[in-house]
Amino acid sequence: KSWTDRDRNSSVTEFILEGLTNHQELQIPLFFLFLGFYVVTVVGILSLITLTGLNSHLHNPTYFFLYNLSFIDFCYSTVITPKMLMSFVSTKNIISYAGCMTQLFFFTFFAVSESFILSAMAYDCYVTICNPLVYTATMSPQVCLPILLGLYVMGFARAMAHTACMGRLTFCANNLVDHFRCDILPHLERSCTSTYVNELVVFVVVGIDIGVPTATIFISYGRSKAFSTCSSHIIAVSLFFGSGAFMYLKPSSLLPMNLGKVSSLFYTIVVPILNPLIYSLRNKDIKIAMKKTLSKKSFS
Repeated sequence: KSWTDRDRNSSVTEFILEGLTNHQELQIPLFFLFLGFYVVTVVGILSLITLTGLNSHLHNPTYFFLYNLSFIDFCYSTVITPKMLMSFVSTKNIISYAGCMTQLFFFTFFAVSESFILSAMAYDCYVTICNPLVYTATMSPQVCLPILLGLYVMGFARAMAHTACMGRLTFCANNLVDHFRCDILPHLERSCTSTYVNELVVFVVVGIDIGVPTATIFISYGRSKAFSTCSSHIIAVSLFFGSGAFMYLKPSSLLPMNLGKVSSLFYTIVVPILNPLIYSLRNKDIKIAMKKTLSKKSFS
C-alpha cells in the first residue's frame, strides 16, 4: 500500500494538542498568566457560591440561577484550563482519544447549559422589573426547578449529539491538533472521512444555542429597559455569544485556526473570570452578604 492508503486506514488512539502558541519564549509567561486567571476565577466563583449558600436573604430565584451559573463556570473552567496549562510546560501535550472525547462532551455540556441559564437570568430580570407584583408566583420553585432541569437536559443532549458525531469519524495518522483543547472544528481537519454531517450539526445546533438565548436576553433587557443598569452583564454576554458565533458559525476556510484559538479564549477563559466580578462588585445584595459574612467571622 502507498503511504496515503496507510495514512487513511489509520485510526489514532491519542491526540497531541499543539497549544496556544509555538513560541518557546512565551510558554512560561503564558503559563503563569493563565494560572493566575484560573486562580482568580476559582476563588471568585467559590466565594460567590459560598456567599449565596450562607446568606438566607439571597435564597431567591435570582441567586438560585446565579448559584448555578457559578457552578457551571467553575466546572467549565476546570474542564479546559488545567489541560491548557499543561501545554505550556510539556514537550508534548498528549491526550488519549477517550480523554479528548470526554473533554469535548463536558465542554459542550457546560457551554450550552451556560448559554441557556444566561437567558433564564435575563427573563428573571425582566419579571423583576416589569411584573414585580407577580414575581413570586411567576418565578416560584415550581417554575425555576423545571427551567433549570430543562437547560441541563439541553446541555446533555447537545453534548451527546456533538460527541456522537465526532465518534463516527476515522482520524488520520497525523494526530497533531492545532488547538489548546479538544474542540470540534480543529479535529474535523484531522478526519479521513467525510465531515459534512458534523459541520451541518455544528451549524444548526450552535446556531440555535446562540440565536435563541441571545434573542431572549436582548428582548428581556429591552422590554425591561435594563440596558443601562445591566451594561456590564450585557458586555460579558456579548463576549460569550459573539466569540462563540465567530468560532463556529463562520466557514472554516474564512477563519484561520490561530484566530479560532484567540476567539476560544474569550468564551473559555475571559467570560468565567468576568462573571464573578460582574455579579459581586456591582451587586448591592452580594456586597451586603459579604459584609455580614466578614463581620460574623470577625466577631467569632
